[in-house]
Amino acid sequence: MSMRIAMTLAATIGAGVVMSSSAQARPELVDINNEYAPGTIVVRTHERRLYLIVESGRAMRYPVGVGRAGKQWAGTTTIDGKYRNPAWSPPNEVRRDKPGMPDVIPGGSPRNPMGVAAMTLAGGEYAIHGTNVPGSVGGFVSYGCIRMLNDDISDLYQRVPVGTKVTVTD
Repeated sequence: MSMRIAMTLAATIGAGVVMSSSAQARPELVDINNEYAPGTIVVRTHERRLYLIVESGRAMRYPVGVGRAGKQWAGTTTIDGKYRNPAWSPPNEVRRDKPGMPDVIPGGSPRNPMGVAAMTLAGGEYAIHGTNVPGSVGGFVSYGCIRMLNDDISDLYQRVPVGTKVTVTD
């Protein structure tokens, strides 16, 4: 085998390995206990994971960013709105901490913390939303919102309707 063919073959095999590892199916289908009804979203703050229960004992699992220390919450609520490329107005707590923040950041702006989609939660200023800062997913990073990769929020967005039950645990 010539050196050029061997190098081409090695590059092709190497590209296949890189492509297969970065193109892993997301979200992951995993086993979960049976305490939640299908269609429920469960956020496990300590795991920094969101689960969409798809059937008894099975869920789609997504990595998420959650509230930082002092900003976390737990409880049950519902999705009360769904928005693509939403504009964002900082809540009062964010304005207090960051007084130079603009009143509104338009949807589609790379500075918009909502990413490509948001699903607002009833009873507060929280949402499950995308992010334009993918490195923040997996951390304790927000003021209480649940932050997802843009591809993941797009996937979840199409799977759940307004009225979906959301349970956030410690």
